[in-house]
Amino acid sequence: MGHGTNRVEDMASPNNGTAGETVVEIHSVCLPPKKTAFQKLKKRVGDVFFPDDPLQRFRNQTWRNRVILGLQSLFPIFTWGSQYDLKLLRSDVISGLTIASLAIPQGISYAKLANLPPIVGLYSSFVPPLIYAVLGSSRHLAVGPVSIASLVMGSMLSESVSPTQDSILYLKLAFTSTFFAGVFQASLGLLRLGFMIDFLSKATLIGFTAGAAVIVSLQQLKGLLGIVHFTGKMQIVPVMSSVFNHRSEWSWETIVMGIGFLSILLTTRHISMRKPKLFWISAASPLASVIISTLLVYLIRSKTHAISFIGHLPKGLNPPSLNMLYFSGAHLALAIKTGIITGILSLTEGIAVGRTFASLKNYQVNGNKEMMAIGFMNMAGSCTSCYVTTGSFSRSAVNYNAGAKTAVSNIVMASAVLVTLLFLMPLFYYTPNVILAAIILTAVIGLIDYQAAYKLWKVDKFDFFTCLCSFFGVLFVSVPLGLAIAVAVSVIKILLHVTRPNTSEFGNIPGTQIYQSLGRYREASRIPGFLILAIESPIYFANSTYLQDRILRWAREEENRIKENNGTTLKCIILDMTAVSAIDTSGLEAVFELRRRLEKQSLQLVLVNPVGTVMEKLHKSKIIEALGLSGLYLTVGEAVADLSSTWKANGQP
Repeated sequence: MGHGTNRVEDMASPNNGTAGETVVEIHSVCLPPKKTAFQKLKKRVGDVFFPDDPLQRFRNQTWRNRVILGLQSLFPIFTWGSQYDLKLLRSDVISGLTIASLAIPQGISYAKLANLPPIVGLYSSFVPPLIYAVLGSSRHLAVGPVSIASLVMGSMLSESVSPTQDSILYLKLAFTSTFFAGVFQASLGLLRLGFMIDFLSKATLIGFTAGAAVIVSLQQLKGLLGIVHFTGKMQIVPVMSSVFNHRSEWSWETIVMGIGFLSILLTTRHISMRKPKLFWISAASPLASVIISTLLVYLIRSKTHAISFIGHLPKGLNPPSLNMLYFSGAHLALAIKTGIITGILSLTEGIAVGRTFASLKNYQVNGNKEMMAIGFMNMAGSCTSCYVTTGSFSRSAVNYNAGAKTAVSNIVMASAVLVTLLFLMPLFYYTPNVILAAIILTAVIGLIDYQAAYKLWKVDKFDFFTCLCSFFGVLFVSVPLGLAIAVAVSVIKILLHVTRPNTSEFGNIPGTQIYQSLGRYREASRIPGFLILAIESPIYFANSTYLQDRILRWAREEENRIKENNGTTLKCIILDMTAVSAIDTSGLEAVFELRRRLEKQSLQLVLVNPVGTVMEKLHKSKIIEALGLSGLYLTVGEAVADLSSTWKANGQP
């Protein structure tokens, strides 16, 4: 601004109407420091892709220290490995063995949920945890198969390929999907594109996980009721139809055993939730249930054949599966699509779980490192007969409560799984399928977070609607389409916020120089002759026309209000641009056009406090020159005071 910085004026106060000599200090609105196009681009790229400034720790370091810091950055195990001692090892061994007791039955159960051989679930609880222990930055994340990713993979692949009639092709697609999931996850981390997963909003995930939990629970009726011929579809209607259409296959022995062990598992879960110190009861109950139920089936095997069991599981380490990866053929697109969707879901869950427990212990989990760790873990897993894995909330909670100190607990868990694979597999021969169904039911029931849904209803109705779209989409359409519907609704919400931003009318709070929304503050009052508006978003091509029309409507409504109340003629419209973080050429054109149209109505347009980049573009586009000497101010208070004194000096009412 070109006008002076201090004036003494004889003016009327906008608050009480009394006249007096008041010092009005008018501050200039400055342009930001000049920068080259390259400097601007460099800063913008840094803000978008490197908000955490990962190279900061390397500055002012010797080459030797930089190499050490680089190794610690790539392999977090070097950060805490040098300080590892027997005390930490004891805690990690206890927690590792504890989560192993949960991981073994869950691994077998979740593999069946993905329509894969049970042994694949154990393979997936061996190799991935070892890789995560080296690459992961979370101390408490317990890695392995999870219910949601297993369900999504099973439902998407089985729509095109039968897991029973074409089991080899199905297995190939599962491993290939895992490979592409890993590539996608690692790429997000390497390219620092983690913000892409933010399109899965909290509301979307609440509805999706709840809907998936219901579908998973209903699918377990096959095992709980002893049904042999069951639908492979995942929607609620065909699942329930299959349950009642095959009533003749219901087995009372299976039902009794299922209800009994399900009651035990739910009771131990409830006890552990009420008294966290008794976490070990809930952690040990799945394995204990597997052992007891296996013994029961073994003892009564000659008296009844109604209870189905797992059967033979091969002993030995993970066989290599690199030769089974499917990189050409009719189903490649299906493998890629399944990999991306399961990759996004597992990545979202893993990072969320890791950050949850990191916040409890006051340390930080690096999101990009986690993406790379989980991605490389799944890529390696796909070559060693594993399917999609990530951090499990239930296992991580047990790991945390058991006193885990570092990622060594994952190594201990993997070692326990290794012993199981090498020596204990024949013991699972008579493990009944009904106990696996009960374990899955107990695990997924906690995914139905009705309290979070109620909070959405109380806080944000649109988020609640998104949650419902996700929930019912999964239940009645399909798992991937339900997720897609919810993401589409979330994107529509973003578009609405961008294309139809909020504008509000400001007034003065008496006795102060504070201007706030008339709708929020009842004591705020209008200033005669002024219409003060605040724009609460960037001005882009998508909303520039809307904002122009909305501001002109504000002006018409204000003039009509003045006529009805015989008030002071409207002379000036002030736009508070404090919240306008950016503007493009369409926005600049809209501001210029708005000034021209208001000028025809004998109304002055004044801009207040544009931020640096906006101010720079206003200056370069000559809009500042067009607005004139009194068209730009630092605060609303200064604008009102200066313009009022100018009008009074010119004899205007």
